[in-house]
Amino acid sequence: MVLLSPSIRALQRLISMCQDYADTHGLKYNVKKSELMVFKPKSKTYTKLPEVSLCGTPLLRVSKFKYLGHWVTEDLSDNCDIERERRSLAVRCNMLVRRFARCTHAVKVTLFKAYCQSFYTCSLWSSYTRRAYSDLRVQYNNAFRMLMGLPRHCSASGMFAEAQVDGFAAIMRKRVASLLSRWRGSTNSIMVALSDRWDSPLLQHWTKLHVVEK
Repeated sequence: MVLLSPSIRALQRLISMCQDYADTHGLKYNVKKSELMVFKPKSKTYTKLPEVSLCGTPLLRVSKFKYLGHWVTEDLSDNCDIERERRSLAVRCNMLVRRFARCTHAVKVTLFKAYCQSFYTCSLWSSYTRRAYSDLRVQYNNAFRMLMGLPRHCSASGMFAEAQVDGFAAIMRKRVASLLSRWRGSTNSIMVALSDRWDSPLLQHWTKLHVVEK
């Protein structure tokens, strides 16, 4: 469960409401598994904050935490989550190369699509460095080369086109288009209101992914 609040005082009030509900229903929160994170605005830094407690125990403040498999950081950067996906992709690729080196070309392509094109939560990435994003793209290209036994410096666009497999950029665009379609088709009033905001950083990033630079 995640609680979001614009202030420490309001957050403590939300926590108190949760505690009251837990006490009424015979439940107990695990303080050791509960953490506090403050999202840092770009123009301000907070060196000292009021204590926030759960069940009488101060919460541990962290700079990042993993929620539903996605790394969230205090500066809202996606570099950490992109690195998580890059490492996971490397592990999956190495497993495929070891176990299926003698399989046919068609089988390898099917396995690659199944195990190396998921990019979990990639459609939410909007704030990252060019290096982090490039490292993941290179890892994806090298994964296909290794599995197919291709030369290390062969053309990425050429090998994907020949095998009829989506390249990295194509996958990112498809994931974004899919999420945007479901987002705008949602019946949730909050989601509908957010989807109509053209000044949304996430929407602006999605638009850039579909623009071809000349």
